[in-house]
This record gives sequence, structure tokens and C-alpha cells, in this order.
Amino acid sequence: MQQLPEPDLAYLQKVLLEMLAIPSPTGFTDTIVRYVAERLEEIGIPFEMTRRGTIRGTLKGKQSSPDRAVSAHLDTIGAIVRAVQDNGRLSLAPVGCWSSRFAEGSRVSVFTDHGVIRGSVLPLMASGHAFNTAVDQLPITWDHVELRLDAYSTTRADCESLGISIGDFVAFDPLPEFTESGHISARHLDDKAGVAALLAALKAIVESGIEPEIDCHPLFTITEEVGSGAAAALPWDVSEFVGIDIAPVAPGQHSSEHAVSVAMQDSGGPYDYHLSRQLLRLAAENDIPVRRDLFRYYHSDAQSAVTAGHDIRTALLAFGCDATHGYERTHIDSLAALSRLLGAYLLSPPVFASDAQPAQGSLERFSHQLEHDAQMASDTRVPTVDSLLGHRD
Repeated sequence: MQQLPEPDLAYLQKVLLEMLAIPSPTGFTDTIVRYVAERLEEIGIPFEMTRRGTIRGTLKGKQSSPDRAVSAHLDTIGAIVRAVQDNGRLSLAPVGCWSSRFAEGSRVSVFTDHGVIRGSVLPLMASGHAFNTAVDQLPITWDHVELRLDAYSTTRADCESLGISIGDFVAFDPLPEFTESGHISARHLDDKAGVAALLAALKAIVESGIEPEIDCHPLFTITEEVGSGAAAALPWDVSEFVGIDIAPVAPGQHSSEHAVSVAMQDSGGPYDYHLSRQLLRLAAENDIPVRRDLFRYYHSDAQSAVTAGHDIRTALLAFGCDATHGYERTHIDSLAALSRLLGAYLLSPPVFASDAQPAQGSLERFSHQLEHDAQMASDTRVPTVDSLLGHRD
């Protein structure tokens, strides 16, 4: 078996920390796109960009078809100015799907058309000395938080003089901390940690000199948090698509901060049987810690590509993360496992070489999950056609 190139974990952590410093709520991603494009140039992977900024790279292989794609997203959750209040505070609408509970107390940057103003997101009753226990009675909704600017702003006119406008983007401070225990805590690990793992895997492959079996297309999308993600990102004849995202570590889940997860299903339904199990096999062959899990309340770039009408096999790899869409925490173990499994996948043969062409007019090249005869023989409860029709000998 071919030796798997090891990812540079110092590089992974360096680019993750640098990306966390770049605000990138969905719709405000130009700077992070430029950063990742520069990293691809350094690694030596050619790329093109869509009009809005999705990055489409190409890691050449021994053959060009069938080819595969792997995708991580650059956009994060955030907020946008919904209204300027008479008291000089700002009402917010979320960018992406997340709870205002996780926004309260955050330090933020407001990006106006002319500059950046700092501030804090607070509940409408923010002073315990003024409201006492009434503070605890506030509902948890975006209508019950407001943004207090670090500027003289006690009226609507004050805000207007500062250049505040409806639709200004609000980015939440990441507050990153990398500890000696290997834990990494920050906002927006979703999906900047996934991006860092993919960049590290690509760097390891290029530096190893190993040529992939087939062309691989790393994608970096900019609208995953609002659902469209990779919908318009595939100009090639891609047969396999692996998304990279976050695996919630929580009661009722099976993911771990010390392993990579293969998602068997998310809110859009099951992932491809064969591609998912190929990833599990690659993990086992390379001694990579792996978990299976289901994610009920989100979907990924892979699902958006299928929804857009692409005839592709999809799977999802995810790093284990506690407190997703809040103050998130992962461990370098999980990111290393994700990067290693991505490397193993990018260097592996296609799941089905026959996927280069659709199976027209014949079942000969079509895949098998479980042979029909074996399935029928394994369950004596399956009635025969004769018994269903009431036929007798």
C-alpha cells in the first residue's frame, strides 16, 4: 500500500489562525477568498474563480475522467443591520441560521461603506442593576438583542452621521485560543478549520510528488451558510463529491473531537452508500480514527450540488466540534485525522471507474449494494410472488 503523505500540522494551525482573523460572514467574503487563493498559488495548485468568488482548483491526476471534487466553505455565520433605532442602537438580522443566545455579549465589527466601527451585542435589558431579575425573563430571539456602538450614538441621527446604514455587515470576533492540550477554541471554526485541513492535505500531496489516480478539484465556496454553497461550482464532469464540514459533539451524536466523522445522512437525506463506505475503508486501512454519525439539522455543500441537479455521488467528512455555531471547540487530533483522510481519498482510485459514463441500456456496469438473491435468502419473511397472488401448486 502506498505510503500516505503526512499533513504539516504546524502549517494547518498557522493558516487556521490567519483565516480566523479575517471576517467573512456570508456576503462579505472577498478578503478570505483572496487569502485562500494566495495559499493555493504558494502550494502550486492552479485555480479559477467564479464571478462572486467561489474558488475552483485542479490537482492533476493520471487521468481526467471520472474526476472528483472536495469542498469546504469560506463563509461564516454573522449578522446584518436590520434597523437603526431611535436610541442610537442597531437591530440585527442573522446571516446564516443561528441563535441570538450565542450572539449575546459578543464583541463585533460593523462594516459601513466608509469604515469599521466596533461594538457589542447585548440583550435589550443589559444591566442587572437596573432591571434585576427581569433580565432573566427576556425571550431568546434576534428581536431581543441590539448592537451598542463604541461611538457617540444616542439618536438615529448620530448613527447616520457615523455612516451606519441598513444592510451593513456585522462580523463577530473569533476569540481564538490554541492550548497546549491540543484544543482549539474559537468562533467560526465552521468551516475555517475544514479549509485549513484541506489546504494541509493538498500541500502534503504536492510536496510528496505523488500523482493522484484521477483529477481532483478542491472547491472553496462562499454561500454554504445560506444554503446555496456548491450549487454552481461544478463546470467539470465530476462523478464524486466530498463535502467538508463540522461534526457536532453533543448528547445523541457519535462524533468526537479526536476523530474524523463520516456523515451517513444529514437533513437532505442519506449520502452515497458506496462513496461513504470507501471513506470508511480508507480510514481503516490508514489507521485514521473515524466515527459514523447522522446530522439532523444541517446540510452541506455536497447536498446543495445534488439539489442543483448534478448527477454525482456525494459524501461528507467532518471534524468533531463542541458547541457548533457558538463558541466552538475542536482538537488538533480531529483536524489531523480529517486532513489525513482527505489525503488518502485524493490519492485513491475512483469508487467506480465506470462512473465516467452513465450506464445506458444495461445493468452490467451498475453498482451493487447487496445482491438481490442474497438479500432474499437472508430474510425468510419475504413472501413469494405465488403467495401474494394466492396461487397454489
